Amino acid sequence: MEKKTALITGAYGGLGQCFAEIHAKAGGDLILVGRDPKKLVAQAEKFTEKYKITAHTIAVDLAEKEAAWSIYDTCEANGWTVDYLINNAGFGGQGEFIARTMEQDMAMIAVNIETPTRLAKLFLPDFVKRGSGKVLNVSSTAAAMPGPLQAVYYATKAYLTSWSEALWREVKDTGVTVTCLMPGAMQTGFAQAGGLSDTKLFANAVSPLEVAQAGYDAMLQGELEVIAGLNALQKPFMNLSPMIPKKLLLDNVYKLQERGSADN
Repeated sequence: MEKKTALITGAYGGLGQCFAEIHAKAGGDLILVGRDPKKLVAQAEKFTEKYKITAHTIAVDLAEKEAAWSIYDTCEANGWTVDYLINNAGFGGQGEFIARTMEQDMAMIAVNIETPTRLAKLFLPDFVKRGSGKVLNVSSTAAAMPGPLQAVYYATKAYLTSWSEALWREVKDTGVTVTCLMPGAMQTGFAQAGGLSDTKLFANAVSPLEVAQAGYDAMLQGELEVIAGLNALQKPFMNLSPMIPKKLLLDNVYKLQERGSADN
């Protein structure tokens, strides 16, 4: 199979690191995107040495409005052809909407919604023009319901899922596919960064590697979406949530995300 290049945002985080490992192990080249240049270079050197592939890096703050243009222009200027666009970067944050700062939630919207949308606006036309390419958007099972105490985060993932599914249909029969990955709670830096480590939601978080593998395989197969990594609590909750009265559902989600709830 012809060697493919995957561009991965949030590349050195838990799930991003797994995507990079899986793709490099398969012999694919990498374009690693993140905010910390030192971490990116260390990651690139590791994969270059371990798997004898080519790994490029792009250091950029994905909350900045020009981030997507910077990534696309860097690829164009260097002649790097992107075969797989993996929009992995994203973050959440626990707290009442009125207690969180404007900057926190606007940055979340920028990283979780705006930059993936801009990247697809830039790369997707190239994919369609040449008749090949794959997009993997990392959403969340949070997309399936509102999320009190993470109101904006859940809403960003609802957008990402709806948008991804619509794009899948729009590019159907072009040779290009768009896949949406919806993970459950994972053992990554997400919970700690978002103040969710001591919540019941993350009490039994799963390894990100199995989630990344499920998402990567689904992307290769051009599947519409894949739900992966649900823990023992989340599986029945996800299955039953459409039948639970909305107010009761909101109460349950709130309790799962209260700080200290892991001990209850």
